[in-house]
Amino acid sequence: MDGNPLLGTWKLKSHLVTTAAGERLAPYGESPSGYLSYLADGRMHVIGAASRRVKPAGPTPTDDERLALYDTMFAYAGRYSIESDKVIHHVDISWNETWAGTEQTRCFLVSGNTLTLTTRITDRASGTESVYSVVWERIAAPP
Repeated sequence: MDGNPLLGTWKLKSHLVTTAAGERLAPYGESPSGYLSYLADGRMHVIGAASRRVKPAGPTPTDDERLALYDTMFAYAGRYSIESDKVIHHVDISWNETWAGTEQTRCFLVSGNTLTLTTRITDRASGTESVYSVVWERIAAPP
């Protein structure tokens, strides 16, 4: 793997948020689904979705259905770089346009076939910090 422990494709196992008060939340449910790939050319892409998403009633979602679908997924792609125990996602395109052109920094830990990405986020309104911990399982290594 050329010294890059992130190379390959990873399947989403859990997405937990721990608040400053110690509350543990699973914003995407107990069994979210998704994939994350890190390529040797320095590009990455990720998509994730909540468990038990509601399927729209018809072929064209209503505004409420569209909002519910948007609120239960994430997706972005771009280049990535590694600095020690951090991976920086240089976002080119995103489901949330405010992320396009930004750098999303994650602490990472690889243990066997498990990748844990951790991010500390401070709520602008309250000033409180939460820790996001996203766990992935490697399903494909590079050739």
